[in-house]
Amino acid sequence: MISSLERRVRQQRSRVAVRSWDYRQRHHARGVWFRFRRVLTDARTAYAISRDEALKLIAEGFRQEPVGSELEPPKLILFVPEDRVAQIGSAQPLPVRLGAELLGAKCIALIPFETGS
Repeated sequence: MISSLERRVRQQRSRVAVRSWDYRQRHHARGVWFRFRRVLTDARTAYAISRDEALKLIAEGFRQEPVGSELEPPKLILFVPEDRVAQIGSAQPLPVRLGAELLGAKCIALIPFETGS
């Protein structure tokens, strides 16, 4: 009987430790994953671009998304029209989802969905 109680106590402590770690991670992130997913919902397609190209786009007046600087490592995330991204020869298409390809890119150009007038 004692061994079964000890086993149940170990299992409960394990569950509490995992739950505590999960809550701590969510609090530490302060909602960055929600904000990052929110930015991705506005994107039709995504491209990995070089840092030089990203800096050129910023100089042209395209706004950097603030959530990119909250990630670790920081990312330059920009919404850019499709015709402007087509001018970047080194742009590599990325899937628009939280995956290894997107999270591994340092500079990301997002093409927004068309807005109806």
